[in-house]
Amino acid sequence: MNPVVRTVVGRVGGYVLVCLLVVFFALPLLWLVLTPFTPNPTYRASLSGFTLDNFAGLVDNPQVWPSIRNSLVLAGGSALLVIALAALAAYALSRVRVPGRDRLLYALLLLSSIVTGTAAMVPIFLMLFQLNLIDRQLGVVLVLTGGLLPAAVFMLKDFVDSVPRSYEESARVFGAKPNQVLRHVVLPVIRPGMATVGVWALVQVWGNFLVPYVLLANPSKQPAAVVMYTFYDAGGQPDFALISTFALVYSVPVVVLYLFVNRRYGFAFQGGIKG
Repeated sequence: MNPVVRTVVGRVGGYVLVCLLVVFFALPLLWLVLTPFTPNPTYRASLSGFTLDNFAGLVDNPQVWPSIRNSLVLAGGSALLVIALAALAAYALSRVRVPGRDRLLYALLLLSSIVTGTAAMVPIFLMLFQLNLIDRQLGVVLVLTGGLLPAAVFMLKDFVDSVPRSYEESARVFGAKPNQVLRHVVLPVIRPGMATVGVWALVQVWGNFLVPYVLLANPSKQPAAVVMYTFYDAGGQPDFALISTFALVYSVPVVVLYLFVNRRYGFAFQGGIKG
């Protein structure tokens, strides 16, 4: 085959593959955007007519807003705890010479990826039962925080490594204590990394179904990700109007937070100081 023809065919094939992937991933988003405004929503993404009655039905549902409040509590509490603990651990691992430090960090990250929530739910359930944390949102926050911490520490350590030690030495010369050095020197510099980790942790918790489903027995304490699975009609069929509208509303806080943090700090997974 002619090299020019081969190049053209390769490029066309690449463009076709990209277009197919875009369509594959865009169809669910299109369904999410169009279906809440459709009078009779189905599996298909179409806008046959326009109505706001689905949003009225969502407002009248007594489970919706308490579940979103529960999601805010779980996601916000877990994200704040992950940021605080990950920042302290990342600073310690970056500044303190611990034998086998890097191997320990990679081992924690590897174990957190291998031992998934499904495989660890039985021992986690038994541990929380002994601590009297079953059916308590605090227990869910602690479990989710523990699962996210290894990756969060791994990401934040790069940001702490990028902070020159001369900054801290200068602060100590002027009499700053260790906690003041951390609070006034290191944390302001790694703030973009903390924002990135915070949004990542919040998104991970926001859509988590398994952990709150297993650990929270009281429906009034369950988050929206669990409550959404109860939206069925009397015949056992999914209520597409309620599910699609709730899914759209449920995704708005995460999108708004992402846009705000991206505009304020920008997203990065590696630290660095601009000179």
